[in-house]
Amino acid sequence: MIEAVFSIVYMLAIIVFMLAILYFTLWLFIMLPAGMATDRGRSAFGWVLLSLMLSPILACLLLWLLGDNPNSQE
Repeated sequence: MIEAVFSIVYMLAIIVFMLAILYFTLWLFIMLPAGMATDRGRSAFGWVLLSLMLSPILACLLLWLLGDNPNSQE
């Protein structure tokens, strides 16, 4: 009986851990570059694609280095 309870708790812990990893991955690959690109007046879609193809860290670093878009229509 107690082994069944531990088994259920263990499975729930694994599910919660996997959901946390999924959330972090989505944030890193999609939300972070999209937010940075939008804040700088650049195409969020293009930067998310770059992030997915290369690296989200590289995409964020490039966005940071490029800064604001001088041709932005704000």
